[in-house]
Amino acid sequence: MYDYDLLVVGSANADLVIGVERRPAAGETVLGSDLAVHPGGKGANQAVAAARLGARTALLARVGDDDHGRLLLDAQRAAGVDTTGVLTGGAPTGVALITVDPSGDNSIVVSPGANGRLTPQDVRAAGDLLHASRVVSAQLEIPLETVVAAAASLGPDSRFVLNPSPPRPLPVVLLAACDPLIVNEHEAKVILGTADDDASGPEDWARLLLAKGPRSVVVTLGAQGALVASADGGVRRVAPVQVDAVDTTGAGDAFTAALAWRLGGGASLEEAAAYAARVGAVSVTRQGAQESFPTAEEVDAL
Repeated sequence: MYDYDLLVVGSANADLVIGVERRPAAGETVLGSDLAVHPGGKGANQAVAAARLGARTALLARVGDDDHGRLLLDAQRAAGVDTTGVLTGGAPTGVALITVDPSGDNSIVVSPGANGRLTPQDVRAAGDLLHASRVVSAQLEIPLETVVAAAASLGPDSRFVLNPSPPRPLPVVLLAACDPLIVNEHEAKVILGTADDDASGPEDWARLLLAKGPRSVVVTLGAQGALVASADGGVRRVAPVQVDAVDTTGAGDAFTAALAWRLGGGASLEEAAAYAARVGAVSVTRQGAQESFPTAEEVDAL
């Protein structure tokens, strides 16, 4: 019996958000809106998104002993996330600088802070937490070696989900643990490297990524939906959900959390991705990251 449906091993940042009419070019200054501060970080976002859907969720992360860290912990607890795995100290809380244009697209620069101090030793010390979790999800806003340690520390029947963002080449041992590897177009191309020269579109990206060793792959395509790929099921399209986007911040995190939770509940990869697309669609109709994540009832009403 698992204590948690989902354990997220990842980052926790304070999101510093400014709305702009357009994002600046190199060397250019533009005026923006008043600064807004929100709880964020890909790991913390995923944990809140899953908990809001009804998943029993825990977070393994590191924050600073500062106001931003307390903001993040308060937000996790308010969403119902178990924060016993959140460590404090070692560096200031991570910060993400986010600009959002009128179309809802965003650009993000992250200062990792305490996220960069989450170590493989921290993961191994939390072994009981990993073994108590049906699914473990990770991203790359924490050190790569820490993500590798998480994948190597799973319970015997646990499932590992990875969104490699921000993207970088991945070791074979980590790719082999992914079920699925979840990427957007940019992340797919970075991981494929020169192999992308042989790809003519998303279906090829999915097949080439699958050949690198993951047990399954999901390619998110924004307004065009998604693709799912596995060795036994081939490549299949997941239809998009049409909505008017206001702010895409955190949408990928909501998608990943929803998919991981549904997979842990026994859904097929295609079923889980279709549900995750609906969760992501609701989130982009609202401003912000964590505050935009829907409940299960709101997703059902879409």
